Amino acid sequence: MFVIGGGEFANLIRKYDGEIEFSEDVTHETAIDSMDILAKLLNDKLAFTEISYTIEEAISISNSNKIPIMICSDILHENEPFAHSWDVTSDSIAAYIASLLDAKLLIATNVNGIYTKNPSLSGAELINEIDVNELLTFDESSIDLMLPTLLIEYGLDCYVVNGEYPERVLSIMNDGDCSFEYTFIHSG
Repeated sequence: MFVIGGGEFANLIRKYDGEIEFSEDVTHETAIDSMDILAKLLNDKLAFTEISYTIEEAISISNSNKIPIMICSDILHENEPFAHSWDVTSDSIAAYIASLLDAKLLIATNVNGIYTKNPSLSGAELINEIDVNELLTFDESSIDLMLPTLLIEYGLDCYVVNGEYPERVLSIMNDGDCSFEYTFIHSG
């Protein structure tokens, strides 16, 4: 199952929020709307996926040999599992959905995983494996700030991999050869 991030739409909302200071409720809800929009656009381009609005639909779609793409807004609105904050992004939402499905969690990002510091800085080193409790001490990484807390709460492990290489994502999903760089976060 895919939970699609809000991409540039959500980044624009964050930018405008920095300039205009919208309420946390409005920025949270519109960032989730951005996720829904991108999910629909992606689904339009992929023949092997189908939109899902509920956990039950996701299971049914998966059983029909298609990959569900979650539209998360209704589930999140109904359950309100998070405080409304920029500390919560699609990373945390994906963890929440994975916990509901008892599924493996893989975060596809634009870098190879989690680094000792911003990967664009000199001396940054990729962390191949990290305990989630250690990750709680990080001020910044390629995942959102709430995710480590949720991994502990839900008892989830997590893979963080560069989504610009789809074969890497597929290899982790299929328990294949993982001789490439990624980060494994273990919760216990």
